[in-house]
Amino acid sequence: MKTRLYIMSLCLVGLLTASTNMKAQNGQSRKLLALSKADHTLSIVDPVSLKVLAKMPVGADPHEVIASTDGKMAYVSNTGGGRFHVLNVIDLVAQKTIDSIDTSPLMGPHGLAYADGKLWFSAEGSKAVGRYNPAIKKVDWVMGTGQGRTHMVEVTKDGQHVYTTDTDGGTVSLLNNVNISWVQTVISTSKGVEGFDISPDGKEIWAVAAGNGSIYIIDTAIKAVIKTLDAKAVGANRLRITYDGKLALITSLRTGELVIYDVKARKELKRLKVGTGAAGLLIDVDNTRAFVACSPDNYVAVVDLKTFEVTTRIDVGGRPDGLAWALQ
Repeated sequence: MKTRLYIMSLCLVGLLTASTNMKAQNGQSRKLLALSKADHTLSIVDPVSLKVLAKMPVGADPHEVIASTDGKMAYVSNTGGGRFHVLNVIDLVAQKTIDSIDTSPLMGPHGLAYADGKLWFSAEGSKAVGRYNPAIKKVDWVMGTGQGRTHMVEVTKDGQHVYTTDTDGGTVSLLNNVNISWVQTVISTSKGVEGFDISPDGKEIWAVAAGNGSIYIIDTAIKAVIKTLDAKAVGANRLRITYDGKLALITSLRTGELVIYDVKARKELKRLKVGTGAAGLLIDVDNTRAFVACSPDNYVAVVDLKTFEVTTRIDVGGRPDGLAWALQ
């Protein structure tokens, strides 16, 4: 189904110059950011020593975290089952929480992306996607999806395409900018679709549904599902594709497994038990490791992507979840 929707915005200018998936460039340092839902904190972790360098307070229900392109600021969404309307702002240089953003009337901010100097977020309770402009300290763009529980969000590098998973609706929304208006394509998958990622070449979306554990591969050109894989990833929470496009990783909050797929062959390579429940997922920028937030187990598991084994665990506080890189 396709619906033409016009942007409800105050500002219709600017193109994205950075993608959600960031890669380290020469001379850049990086830090691992990890949320604790139980402690209501954001930890800064040294990715080499795996030591926690600092902890900052965040809101009452932290779910996802993203860093600005320059790695100086971080933003944390507080969802509250679709009822809350707060984004926390953290100064990563000063290592302190400095502000809160009120997203109302957009309720339940969850998924986050940062590009073109702006913060994009899903609003679960409002069935919408919003964009916050730090320069003017306002939400300057909003677009409704009309789909139940708009959950995760990704934005392409050129800023012309915004993708969301709509968990209760069982759909994936493709929002494409066409001549200063936006066209929405709604693709049916399965109820509980949540974790997803875009292939590095931008040609495919891989989305996984918690209910039936299947992976839905969507061709972004024809805007349709071209392959469904019975991955048996019941309880799937997140899906990420390695930066080289070779592997797709899926976490299951129900089984505590990390399921690893060969993207080209569309075949399972490994099913690894990392805890009793696996949630937030982050891949190292050199594709050598994966970080898995095992929320019920109160640790972040570190997985070697050559041996497909857990090498160590990081304590960032109780019920860890959202993970992100900050590149400086």
